Amino acid sequence: MDFDFSDEQRMLQDSVDRLLADRYGFQDRVKYLKAAEGFSRDVWAKYAELGILGLPFAEQDGGLGGGPVETMLVMESLGKKLALEPYLATVVMAGGALRYAGSAAQRAALAPQIAEGALIMSLAHSEAQARYNLASVKTTAKKEGDGYVLNGEKTLVLNGDTADKLIVSARVSGAVGDRAGVGLFLVDARAPGVSRRGYPLQDGRRAAEVTLENVKVAAGDVMTTDGGSDVVARVTDEAIAAICAEGAGAMETLTNLTVEYLKTRKQFGVPIGHFQVLQHRAVDMLIATDEARSMAMFATAMASEPDAAERTKAMSAAKAQLCKSARTVGQEGTQLHGGIGMTMEYEGGHFFKRLTLLGILFGDYDHHLRVVARAGGLDSAA
Repeated sequence: MDFDFSDEQRMLQDSVDRLLADRYGFQDRVKYLKAAEGFSRDVWAKYAELGILGLPFAEQDGGLGGGPVETMLVMESLGKKLALEPYLATVVMAGGALRYAGSAAQRAALAPQIAEGALIMSLAHSEAQARYNLASVKTTAKKEGDGYVLNGEKTLVLNGDTADKLIVSARVSGAVGDRAGVGLFLVDARAPGVSRRGYPLQDGRRAAEVTLENVKVAAGDVMTTDGGSDVVARVTDEAIAAICAEGAGAMETLTNLTVEYLKTRKQFGVPIGHFQVLQHRAVDMLIATDEARSMAMFATAMASEPDAAERTKAMSAAKAQLCKSARTVGQEGTQLHGGIGMTMEYEGGHFFKRLTLLGILFGDYDHHLRVVARAGGLDSAA
């Protein structure tokens, strides 16, 4: 594996870092959190101007033809500033489903709109009974004429309350839990029969419960009538790689905040960073951050692996490390700050919340450790 970035990749990350440094001060982020949509449309437009919204799409579809490494660099930068915009939901997840399952006409119609910042999309797949089984889909798609009629409920649809379009998974055939028989459908978020209940997550980002009642899907909006579970599994793997990079960026910032605090907070007339036990705990944070970053790089390298079993095993190993490192960095950072680390008036508390949520998103530590153990360990994935 070659972990040396090209000049273009370094320029990409530097450009995103500069944009966020200018637009994402702590008070700016607090203001964005209070907005009705939970993020800044102005910053979203700046992402479009920078080109990162079209990054993973092929050039013939109106994108830049970037790959997992470019996505990792962008997500790491977004994690450093806890950026709130729906990059994960729209570009990585819904965009990934569009790339893998969309027809040429669908990609040509939607990818340029995403790249321009004119379209927000969400992947509506999770259901209440599914837990971590991506094939557990109760939502049904019944054939009607040239199209389909959808009925069912989706839960925890990331940024689902602000999405313009949804990519909905629904069962065309088979029983709940069967990997085969799951289709993917493009649905206008404001179509008759679609109702959404939006809510904030613990870290301030937004999600929605989506109910579909006799929602009609035209033939041109049918992405696939089978193989949807495989597409969702691949998109989920790529999303795990993306949040591993985001988590590494967030941990880096929280570690730097904590070290700076140890240098300035005084007790007994000297900075508390002079006490060796606190130095050791800061080093633990740094080591945990580097461990998370190394596994984020590994996940990025494995994101294009054609063998689904090997790819999923690698992602589970990376996600398990993210969970472990996020817990260490989040808790140590909060404890070393003392009381102020528990308040939402200080940015450290916001990083703790995001890291805690990242540890649960797409499966917790126990789940992913179990996946790696059942696969016989990680050796063969390397």
